[in-house]
Amino acid sequence: MKKFARIIGTGSYLPSKVVTNFDLEKTLNTSDDWITARTGIKERRIVTDQSTCDLALEASLKALSMAKLKPQDIDLIILSTTTPDKIFPATATMLQDRLGASCPAFDIQAVCAGFVFALTTAQQYIENGSAKNILVVGSETMSKIVDWSDRSTAILFADGAGAVVLSTDNTTGIKHSKICSDGSYLSSLHVNNNGINELGTIQMEGNEVFKIAVNRLSDLAEETLKDCNMTSEDLTWMVPHQANIRIINAVAKKIKLPMDKVIQTLDKHGNTSAASIPLALDEGVRDGRINKGDTLLFEGIGGGFSWGSILLEY
Repeated sequence: MKKFARIIGTGSYLPSKVVTNFDLEKTLNTSDDWITARTGIKERRIVTDQSTCDLALEASLKALSMAKLKPQDIDLIILSTTTPDKIFPATATMLQDRLGASCPAFDIQAVCAGFVFALTTAQQYIENGSAKNILVVGSETMSKIVDWSDRSTAILFADGAGAVVLSTDNTTGIKHSKICSDGSYLSSLHVNNNGINELGTIQMEGNEVFKIAVNRLSDLAEETLKDCNMTSEDLTWMVPHQANIRIINAVAKKIKLPMDKVIQTLDKHGNTSAASIPLALDEGVRDGRINKGDTLLFEGIGGGFSWGSILLEY
């Protein structure tokens, strides 16, 4: 009998500090109108003294609670982050220790596509019978690698964490997943490593990133629906990476999906990289928009470039 990987619990966590567009007006040559029109972002959450693991822990506990599982029930932890707390060990192992779990744990890094990559990896362990319950987390403290004097990036990125518990199901769950990469676009979006104790900051060619993201995500969405013998009418919700409202609008338009079937948290979360999809998912679940049996499409793209999609029944 085929095994499916099904999400049985979601959780999220945001730092308490809110930075609005009006706050950024005080230090940057920008305005609330300018930021809103170009990105869709109104505010974002920024850490003060919390770590990536701190955020991951809070989101994970909420996901485990919804799934009605204890940390000891988890067979594997996969954590996606661009901003690990240490060069090593993996932030996932730090999370494992703080949860009190006793299972393998490792990190995945695919920037804003990281949660899709992590979920796709977890899917393989469930389907081949190697694990029954897996905690998948996207957690980021992107504010630590932002140049706050650079208007093109300071307005975008933010901090937060989202988590899901994947479990074995005999009838439904993840129906299709695909991940892709093209390293030839390195210069378009990257962070240099300037030394052991000094990371660089985000460098981005915004116009090129926008074009690539729209084209790759639109093509992948169409391929995913075709592979599943579906159209956008069969989707209950699209839960995309929250990078830029213009990207989200363009992809939805390309696949003929009305925007009222897209979960959006960009206005109050900003771009939280690997955390954005599980953050949006958890909000949709907890406010009652996403229900059992709904057909969901996840899509994300990040520097590298790496991108991917997952189609599932919730």
